[in-house]
Amino acid sequence: MMIDISIIGWTIIAIGLILLLIEAYNLGFFLAVPGTTLIILGVIALLFPGIFQSSMIIIIIIGIIIVIVSSAISIWIYSHLTPEGVVPITISRDSLTGKTGIVRETVMPDSISGKVEIDNVEWSAKSRENIIEKGKKVRIISSEGVHVIVEEEI
Repeated sequence: MMIDISIIGWTIIAIGLILLLIEAYNLGFFLAVPGTTLIILGVIALLFPGIFQSSMIIIIIIGIIIVIVSSAISIWIYSHLTPEGVVPITISRDSLTGKTGIVRETVMPDSISGKVEIDNVEWSAKSRENIIEKGKKVRIISSEGVHVIVEEEI
């Protein structure tokens, strides 16, 4: 059974557009590169269907070239989104121990669904023993994976 190349082309374009929409609403995922790559590959499939019916090596080479170009363009765009003179800050989870924050969503001992704000950044959190209500001040005891362990500040 032979699948029409135009169906494949439109499907690839649709997936690429979905990735770009996700990127637009969640900056930082870096989905712009694969999204752009898929859109360009889809357009090539629609404009030049013979390429996709020929050698797989040609498709791989075209894909690699598109990834390199779309990566360079995405990096250029991201570098221009950052305000002039502002250095991006990276917070290591290990550097949080001992800091204080505010509970934004109730923190419980058996779930990481709680949220705390530390230095204007929201983190998933849980406590060791007690339920800590929204608005309470907390201190970070430790971190595990992508969440922090907190205790109520007294």
